[in-house]
Amino acid sequence: MRDAITFVQGDGLTALRENAQHPNAAFFIDPPYTAAGKRAGLRLYVYHELNHESLFDIAVTLRGDFLMTYDNCQGVRALAEKHGLDVAAVAMKSTITLR
Repeated sequence: MRDAITFVQGDGLTALRENAQHPNAAFFIDPPYTAAGKRAGLRLYVYHELNHESLFDIAVTLRGDFLMTYDNCQGVRALAEKHGLDVAAVAMKSTITLR
């Protein structure tokens, strides 16, 4: 399957827009967790600034399947509801140690 998967290192919003009309494309969207005032993304990523509203606007135009990860918080749930997206909480255990 490795020949069928492409990892893009670059502007994720641009990559989503460029591939939005491909019904056979599948997307794993893992933005920095900075929505609704969360700060984890600020500590973990150099490139943490993101217009989350724009990401949701683009996500609903994707013809292929997608899975998007986010903090389970009211601000993110409100964005998902506004855009008509389904939400499910998934238990997670992080192994990241911050120094």
